[in-house]
Amino acid sequence: MGWLSKVFEFHPAGLNWPRAVAFLDAGLVPLFVFWAIGHEVYLLSALFGLLFAALSDPGGGYGHRALSVAVFALVGAGVTALAFEIGADAWGWMVLAAFVVTLAAGLAVAFGVHRFINAMLLNVWFVVAIGYEFGIHKAVHVTSYIWAQVLAWSGGAALWIAVTFLWWLIRGRTDQNQPFSELPGDNSRRKLTPPLILFAVIRAVVIAGTVALAFGLDLPHGSWIPIAAMVAMKPSLEQAALISTQRLVGTLIGAVVAGLLLLVPTSEHGLRLFAVERGLEVVALVLLMHGAGIRFWNYSFYSAAIAAGALILVDLPQPSDYAAEGYRLLWTLCGVGCSLIVLLLAGLLAKRTGKARPQPT
Repeated sequence: MGWLSKVFEFHPAGLNWPRAVAFLDAGLVPLFVFWAIGHEVYLLSALFGLLFAALSDPGGGYGHRALSVAVFALVGAGVTALAFEIGADAWGWMVLAAFVVTLAAGLAVAFGVHRFINAMLLNVWFVVAIGYEFGIHKAVHVTSYIWAQVLAWSGGAALWIAVTFLWWLIRGRTDQNQPFSELPGDNSRRKLTPPLILFAVIRAVVIAGTVALAFGLDLPHGSWIPIAAMVAMKPSLEQAALISTQRLVGTLIGAVVAGLLLLVPTSEHGLRLFAVERGLEVVALVLLMHGAGIRFWNYSFYSAAIAAGALILVDLPQPSDYAAEGYRLLWTLCGVGCSLIVLLLAGLLAKRTGKARPQPT
């Protein structure tokens, strides 16, 4: 019970509902745009472009902020194009790309903690995007174009730049703090130590392995394996054991919630199915909104909200039935198990590193 109390401990001061409502207001724009034009398949890219652009916002003067988010959006557009280009190709290319992207994201810590966080966001988006494209390819009734997915991602990021510009004008053109002030803003260079490099390689191998397992074996709803592994995996060697446990627990909770919600359209057809799918898109947006507001209220529920929202949007184009829910939860457990392997290896690595350091006299 003492362990559970720490995992689910609440911090009321960590609630930030104004930020959550701001994200919801901005997220409603792409939601209704894609509803109006009848291309909901691009909603995932737009929402993640919006959310991750907000997370990457460094704050400060508006010119600096706009340039920084624009560079992030440009790199993200390239990651989006790569993910949707290879998402339906031979699984070997997906494994290679997942390894390279994850390794590059892990080594980005050399350019500062803030850039490292941005790289990890793009790493998460890459894994989500290849799983989404693989599912779209399986769903014969859904059509997706790479250029449109890139445009949707870029549009979501541009929407955040526009929102911050309006808020900058309303506040009298004054500098603003970082929207997500809890995230590190340090851009000072760091030395790549052997433990950091080794941990980055381990993460890259595990993510590439989960991608190979999911898509190489052509598992039904197998994209949940790498997505669950990426969400549950801690991004750095120094992260506390409590945060790692909260990530794992939150991912499992989010997968169960997403699985239950995806059961709703199981027996629906025609207009009712259309209405239920649109309703689930709204639910996913609300879950992402809660993720933006409860980041420091409780990390377990934050991870659950992000995981549930992403998994709903990823698997919404694929038909759902009771067997599918069993597969989804099973693959989530497999993905979390892979993350546990990384945590154990990281723990052993940290112990060996600690023993190797000379003790102070």
